[in-house]
Amino acid sequence: MNQPGRTCPLRYRYVPEVFASGAALRAETIYVVGGLYGNVESLRCVLAMKRAEEDATGSRVHLLFNGDFNWFDCDAESFREINEAVLLHAALTGNVEAELDSDENGCGCSYPAYVEAQVVDRSNAIMQRLRERAAGFADLRARLAALPMHCSVEVGGQRIGVVHGDPESLSGWSLAWEVMPVPGASRRRDASELTSPERIAQYFERAQVSAFASTHTGYAFAQDFRVGGARCLVINNGAAGLPNFRGTSFGVLTRISSRLEVPGESLYGTTLGSTRFDALPIHYDQAAWARRFLANWPEGSPGHQGYFKRIAQGPEFSVHQANRIEH
Repeated sequence: MNQPGRTCPLRYRYVPEVFASGAALRAETIYVVGGLYGNVESLRCVLAMKRAEEDATGSRVHLLFNGDFNWFDCDAESFREINEAVLLHAALTGNVEAELDSDENGCGCSYPAYVEAQVVDRSNAIMQRLRERAAGFADLRARLAALPMHCSVEVGGQRIGVVHGDPESLSGWSLAWEVMPVPGASRRRDASELTSPERIAQYFERAQVSAFASTHTGYAFAQDFRVGGARCLVINNGAAGLPNFRGTSFGVLTRISSRLEVPGESLYGTTLGSTRFDALPIHYDQAAWARRFLANWPEGSPGHQGYFKRIAQGPEFSVHQANRIEH
């Protein structure tokens, strides 16, 4: 039976081989920005970060939004600003954008069984309210509906697969922090629920990439693997529009660059060959964002019940937990 918010529509599916074709974007530096979640303040901060690096280096920084840039933007002003700005840059659809014209799959999140039912119900309710707002923007909906689900980019000679979910599905969870196989690390899942090292190796081999950049699952992390004697990387920025770590109030983006110096604000990162990967904080105006959020999602609303604690305090997760780079 189709359970809205739990199941993955067939149209979300693809195979890892889609990443082996030509790169959609070749650049010196790319910011991968996922999970903006309708946070206008974070969007403005990302644009300012782009301009600042371009001014400092004299070279272009490309933005690639890899889905779920909408979510809490259920007022007309925020919805228009978010989408008009994002669509000026490279972008992939997230499940939120993919479900703006459909009411069959709830939020389209494909939540796994370990996510509590009330989380699914709240997400479906948030999605329905956003869908009602989007109904008044036929022009933007048409442009969003045309966005791809995945792409390959090339930076510093490295091919990177950029996804919203995982290498097989727009809303897949196989690259989630909770199910990554880390020897000796504490687990939130038992071994049968983990993504096996063999499956991860097959992703890289079939896709012919050295890294996957993702978002969707909400926890930022980076983890490297040995595949056929080469180092490969999974890097998930968590959320650009929400705090990602306990006691913080900043979002996170993934910076990928052929400039190998470590950015001053890097939370963690690594170098693969001639390409540098870093998690960068997005220090958006937290007070302004909280005011905007509460105007749309007051106490008692699904958005407030599901997310305000994270907005105010951050999740029970640390930078130390996110940094799984061993080599």
